[in-house]
Amino acid sequence: MFDVGFSELMVIAVVALVVIGPERLPAVARTLGHLFGRLQRYVNDVKADISREIELDELKKFKNQFEEAAQSVESSVRSEVEGAEATLNSIAAEANPGEPGAPEVPAPAATGGAGATAGLTAEAAGEPGAPVAGSDPAGHR
Repeated sequence: MFDVGFSELMVIAVVALVVIGPERLPAVARTLGHLFGRLQRYVNDVKADISREIELDELKKFKNQFEEAAQSVESSVRSEVEGAEATLNSIAAEANPGEPGAPEVPAPAATGGAGATAGLTAEAAGEPGAPVAGSDPAGHR
């Protein structure tokens, strides 16, 4: 910061000795040393505060980036889960067309007249609530 060499310090010391006098020079030097130490501590505290603020700002930026990434992952996982649920629901509806809660899937068109509905459940044949042929009335299979 200041470029003060040994020769300049010697000149300052001689001038101080002449101006202040030999009796008061040690007390003045001690006071100046204390003041200089306080100044150094104050400057170091300010530097530390500035460093903490910079680190805090960097941590806030990192936190925001992390939250954005987490939201992105969450939305992609949700969309994948919703897609998987839709696929599973459609597979379940195709496998069990008469069960309650399953989405309505049209039954395949059968040819062969009145006997065509014999292989279908009663609900799929158009008779909701009717027992299925060959099944237990309590609903056990």
